[in-house]
Amino acid sequence: MTVTFEKITTVSTEKLFEVLTDYKSFQKKLSNFFPSIRVISVRPNTTLVETHIVLAEKELVVMAKHITEKPTLHEILIVGGDIKGSHIIEKYEQIPHGTKITVTLSIKTKGSMRLSGIFNKNRFENEFSKIYDQLILIAES
Repeated sequence: MTVTFEKITTVSTEKLFEVLTDYKSFQKKLSNFFPSIRVISVRPNTTLVETHIVLAEKELVVMAKHITEKPTLHEILIVGGDIKGSHIIEKYEQIPHGTKITVTLSIKTKGSMRLSGIFNKNRFENEFSKIYDQLILIAES
């Protein structure tokens, strides 16, 4: 399933990109969504991170490869875990009074997650939208 949504903020592209790609701080700043984050490997423009993420009151464990092209693109490839094969793309665009971020979620569910119906297209969009709303509030503060 693929979902795309946009968010607009008055924050500069550089600052928004910095906040949204500082996933190492998510456990501290967004502990209700990210109870555990462990950085496995860091290379220029690529980081491998083990992430526990809570969506719809269900904790998912994922291994995510973050690829960045500062300050316009952040790709997250889910290479292992509960939603393995998923892909998230964040595109940052400077607009006259701030930044527009376009987020495309291509989520692959499997097994009991698919059968339970806990995660449908609207639910994923709503849950991820809440995370981005919180991150934008942090960037604006």
